[in-house]
Amino acid sequence: MLEVSQLSKSFGTFKALDNMSFCIKPGMILGLIGKNGAGKSTTFRLILDFITADTGEVLWNGQPLTKDQYNEIGYLPEERGLSLKKTVEEQIMYFAALKGKRKQDISLDIDEWMARFEVKGKRKDKIKTLSKGNQQKVQIITTLIHKPKLVILDEPFSGLDPVNTTILKHAILSLKEQGACVIFSSHNMENVEELCDELIMLNNGKIVLNGKVQEIKEQFGRKTIFLESKHTIEELQHIQGVTKIVPAKHSGLNITLEDEQAGKRVFDYVTKDGYIHTFSQHPLTLEDIFKLKAVNENE
Repeated sequence: MLEVSQLSKSFGTFKALDNMSFCIKPGMILGLIGKNGAGKSTTFRLILDFITADTGEVLWNGQPLTKDQYNEIGYLPEERGLSLKKTVEEQIMYFAALKGKRKQDISLDIDEWMARFEVKGKRKDKIKTLSKGNQQKVQIITTLIHKPKLVILDEPFSGLDPVNTTILKHAILSLKEQGACVIFSSHNMENVEELCDELIMLNNGKIVLNGKVQEIKEQFGRKTIFLESKHTIEELQHIQGVTKIVPAKHSGLNITLEDEQAGKRVFDYVTKDGYIHTFSQHPLTLEDIFKLKAVNENE
């Protein structure tokens, strides 16, 4: 289990992180979200001991991390860093050796990992001959091939197309099944919502949201409705408590409510003449919550 306790870090007069605490249990995925400059990368660098905290500590199973335990961490930085002149095989074995693994042991697993991530290329190909997407998949393999117990992924989906995003999602869920602790940052709230057990939202170095994904969503009430019926925007926008109506992507309407009790008024109105196709009242999406908190915290 990873425990982060009361971490703070300043750079001159700038407070990058302010009294941050959380824990990740084995088999848990934690999402770290926030605007650029909120403190996400600083958090990762403090965990990895790249920089020193002003206050607080990072513990692994109740003890400070040792050199051997750092070898059990897999880290994918936001700034990718592969040597273009090396072959795929050389690059993977180099990073594995940095984690204390023998090259001959890792070599046996390279083909399996390349197949798992559908890398378009061979192990003897130079990195520079691969597409950017395949280079990124090689970088992900270097992060995971030593079977880390703690995995830190900084914007792992950046630059991946939908197919490769799905492949990476499956890999992250596989890490969870194997009992690894996983923490990743992302600006894509759909990925966070789909994968994470819990999330933390940072704003100006402070935690402004922390908890299970569904529980956080429920805190904000069920203030959105998806409606498929014959009713028009013009007639629905006059219902008390309706604040916004926009057409849904393909069909129907997305209705935003002032409070969730207004949902009953909408329901009573649209069903007064009988059957309708769809009425679904649900919590705000994580993206909506992210935007709402970002605005409120800066006011």
